[in-house]
Amino acid sequence: MMSNQRNTEAIKRLYSISESIYDQLDKGQVPKMVLPLRTKANIKFDTRSNVWKYGNLKGARSAKKVKGAMMLLRTSYMLELIQDMIETNKSSTLREAYYISEGWGKAKFHSQDESNLLAEDLEIVTQCLREDFKLRPEEDGARVMGDINIVETDRKGKRKAMNCRDDVGDSGYGIPYNVEKEKIELKSSSAKFVVAIETGGMFDRLVENRFDENFNALLVHLKGQPARSTRRFIKRLNEELHLPVIVFTDGDPWSFRIYASVAYGAIKTAHLSEYLATPTAEYIGITASDIENYNLPTDKLSDMDVRALNAELKDPRFNTDFWKGEIDLMLKLGRKAEQQGLAKYGLDYVTDTYLPDKLNELGLMKK
Repeated sequence: MMSNQRNTEAIKRLYSISESIYDQLDKGQVPKMVLPLRTKANIKFDTRSNVWKYGNLKGARSAKKVKGAMMLLRTSYMLELIQDMIETNKSSTLREAYYISEGWGKAKFHSQDESNLLAEDLEIVTQCLREDFKLRPEEDGARVMGDINIVETDRKGKRKAMNCRDDVGDSGYGIPYNVEKEKIELKSSSAKFVVAIETGGMFDRLVENRFDENFNALLVHLKGQPARSTRRFIKRLNEELHLPVIVFTDGDPWSFRIYASVAYGAIKTAHLSEYLATPTAEYIGITASDIENYNLPTDKLSDMDVRALNAELKDPRFNTDFWKGEIDLMLKLGRKAEQQGLAKYGLDYVTDTYLPDKLNELGLMKK
């Protein structure tokens, strides 16, 4: 059996769920599993930690109803699957877990949403991660380029030391789905800060222009809405290596939410916000003020964009004078812009002028 301490602890906590169900049955009780309600009314923005958290409202998966009984049955099957994967050192994607249930008879999932929700339920009840259960997303994290020395444990259990600039190709180091200390050890870095970049085109531009070398930066490609492993990796860089995190995105409401998910967490993963979010992350992406100040090429806001911006005005994650001002100005302009719009002034403008000017305001841009 090849499992680490986190996997062993996950099995222990999953066993406690099974034991609870059996104990209730043994006492002649209708079994149930209690967990926080995942409703909008029960998700609060904690102003002390600056992340989303579940409130105190509880619900139950009870066998009193057929739907609840089926979910408890699926839970038993899922627990057996997880134990088997840990013992055989295998893993499955969430999609594969959905198809595996085809062999569970009447307990099979009717949609992947059901299997995804069960995986999240198990995370909430056990306070473990689905990665500890050997359940992984369809995609890994994104890419990293910069002077950071890490030690990664490969699939054969061998530890490999590498530098994420000198020992990788132009595409950088690929972040795996599991970025915990048992998998990746962060050793040292000469970087002064992390730049988390929304688009692949801009990440490649900064790599080609040697921004990481010239300004002692660690570049992380977010690949749009970032995967959990990417957000977790960024948080580890911030906490363990004490690197400030800067988020560089397009200038539209959806990109603003990408920043918010990195900094404060997302409603969907409220039970993991303290594990994934980096509340000290700063935003230096394209703003409505940039559209005016840099005379950037723009596109018209769609009706959906306008609705999203208005929703963000009520979102506690954007409850600052900066965000209120920028969102109001974007609504007034009726325009949005992309990172690549800076290329209007040449391919070097973003690394020679725009980012240095922005980061200088934060006291981070020192050669």
